[in-house]
Amino acid sequence: MIIYPAIDLKGGQCVRLYKGDMNQDTVYNDDPGAQALKWAQSGFSWIHVVDLDGAVQGQPVNHDAVKSIINAADIPVQLGGGIRTLEQIEHWLNEGVSRVILGTVAVRDPDLVKKACYEFPGQIVVGIDARGGKVAVEGWVEASDLDATELAKIFEDVGVSTIIYTDIDRDGTGQGVNIVSTISLAQSTSIPVIASGGVGSVDDLKLVREAAQYGVEGVVVGKALYDGRISPEDALKAANGE
Repeated sequence: MIIYPAIDLKGGQCVRLYKGDMNQDTVYNDDPGAQALKWAQSGFSWIHVVDLDGAVQGQPVNHDAVKSIINAADIPVQLGGGIRTLEQIEHWLNEGVSRVILGTVAVRDPDLVKKACYEFPGQIVVGIDARGGKVAVEGWVEASDLDATELAKIFEDVGVSTIIYTDIDRDGTGQGVNIVSTISLAQSTSIPVIASGGVGSVDDLKLVREAAQYGVEGVVVGKALYDGRISPEDALKAANGE
């Protein structure tokens, strides 16, 4: 199982939101590059980055912060938040991002995602963010009528490398991963799924690891790492089944 330590960017700083509310943010580091270096030196193999301002505004905003992360860490970075054109995708891949996460545009323009998968094989991730089972867009501000599983099926066999499934109501709460919904999504598609939202303990990580048999290959961890409820060492042990 791969653990993806999260760096969420707002105003150039590393923050964590509570249930996706941009007005309920906690700043954990004002130097994203230093935070990325810390995660890399802790032994993690990937970093998960979200431009929160970009997600809301519909275009990348925290460019300098993202660049500092890419330059500081010698491990792969996946980036989401406001990336909605092929030009933006190509820009970030050229800048050194390993995978680009497409969320809102996956709902608004599925054909663009399919084209991106063709042009950038293995580098396109679909972010499915759900509240009450329904997909949310525009930085989680707007709800759609789409079920998470419906959206996943649209991208079956088009080359999407991974799906990141976030339960918004769990995000930043530490109340535990919505493992039931995550497994349900994973069973509905052949695309590997990364769980996100709600991790609060090592037991949560073990639960996700046990879901590997259903196609859940990793988990995004944010607040629990920042506030020390889970140490990097314990997280990696759990990932390895220790």
